[in-house]
Amino acid sequence: MNSESTSEIKLNHPESEVTQQTVTTSQEQENSTLTEDSGDTAVQSEEVNVAVLAQLAQEIESLKMQLEDRNTQYMRIAADFENYRKRTSREKEELDIQVKRNTIIELLPVVDNFERARAHLKPQKEGEMAIHKSYQGVYKQLVDSLKRLGVSPMRPEGQVFDPNLHEAVMREPTNEHPEGTVLEELVRGYYFGDRVLRHAMVKVAAPPEDVSSNSDPQEE
Repeated sequence: MNSESTSEIKLNHPESEVTQQTVTTSQEQENSTLTEDSGDTAVQSEEVNVAVLAQLAQEIESLKMQLEDRNTQYMRIAADFENYRKRTSREKEELDIQVKRNTIIELLPVVDNFERARAHLKPQKEGEMAIHKSYQGVYKQLVDSLKRLGVSPMRPEGQVFDPNLHEAVMREPTNEHPEGTVLEELVRGYYFGDRVLRHAMVKVAAPPEDVSSNSDPQEE
């Protein structure tokens, strides 16, 4: 019996080795399969990450373009608004100047009448002197108001005639002044700031007239 048992054990021993080898081979195949699956999963995960990063990069680039477009629109709108503000400010200033100019022009004939009265009236009596001082006070108040508004008189006497400032209404031949010199201001001109409010009407020097003596021809 012992010999048979021993024989059986010896006979069964190779089978156990085969079984163990089979199990080992099966485990190695499973491990290899798991390794391949893990490798495939890693590759797929990496591909997904690359695709996600590419999509994010595309979205970031799109957002950058939108931001640049919005910034461009904002700068354009800001520039248009600034131009509009400057234009409306200039138009308002020009309108204010035009309104003041038209109002002052209406007052200039009053100033002219005061000046004519001062030049021609020669008060003699005490009552006349009182009236003279009274309207001269009104004249001074009016002139001071015009000065505060930026009105200043021209002083063209002795200057060269300038058609941008003067209007020649008389010419006087003379040897004392060069031709084109303003000899007299007949109606006062005024500036409004640096602009001409009213041209001065002036008398201008002209070259002297040649006086030629005509002699009768002698008859032989």
